[in-house]
Amino acid sequence: MTHPSTTRLATGRTPLSAEEKARAEANFATLVAQQLVANGRFRVSADTPEMVELFQGVARRVGETLRRPVVSYANGRYIVIGFGQEEAHGLTGQDGGSTRE
Repeated sequence: MTHPSTTRLATGRTPLSAEEKARAEANFATLVAQQLVANGRFRVSADTPEMVELFQGVARRVGETLRRPVVSYANGRYIVIGFGQEEAHGLTGQDGGSTRE
């Protein structure tokens, strides 16, 4: 069965429905959160704009869940999700609110 070209991605894949995207975000968020806590980052293949958008949504959800700044970087082949810069300052013991003499 052929699909009209408007319903297929450039790679020949059928786009995810809104329900599938919501389920994927929810399910991947748990995995990504576990990996961030254990390893500090998560990397996955994201070679389409749709996959980048999906994992950016996952990153937002993980940040809200962990109540920590989470960032994502995509390069057209992969997306890397990790803790934001504010978290890195906390890990090094730097306190933005204190003054040094």
